[in-house]
Amino acid sequence: MKNNKNNDFITKNKKAYFDYEILNTYEAWIELKWYEVKSIRQGHVNLKGSYIVVVNWELYVKSMNVSPWKTLSNKTSIEADRIRKIFLHKKDVLFLSWKSKEVWFSIIPLELYFVWSLIKLRVWLAKWRKSYDKKQVLKERTMDREAKIAMKKYI
Repeated sequence: MKNNKNNDFITKNKKAYFDYEILNTYEAWIELKWYEVKSIRQGHVNLKGSYIVVVNWELYVKSMNVSPWKTLSNKTSIEADRIRKIFLHKKDVLFLSWKSKEVWFSIIPLELYFVWSLIKLRVWLAKWRKSYDKKQVLKERTMDREAKIAMKKYI
């Protein structure tokens, strides 16, 4: 049977792929206002530098920049970096809140995407990479790239 989900990515947090190591991923709903939905549909959103905090057993995303919708007349009263609530299952929220209190662990928003006509956020539990781990990742990437180039010459 064919999967009818239409996953269209809006934006990704590319820097997080390099800075963190993925442990668990979760698909979450995000609370948005109507003008934010229109801006996100036009692609005026940035996840760079955003993170998730736990307050009273609820998850909130901070520093997610949604630019004001350009036809909105009252642009001064709109907060582009407001705190937005995230909805997950209770057991996942409890696990994430417990795990985020440990050293080196963070909760990071990774991707913002459409599922049919709904906007969802991919959240992941991540472990901070140390600088020598980042250097090792860069070495592996360059070695893979050089190997692919060498293979293309002989094929």
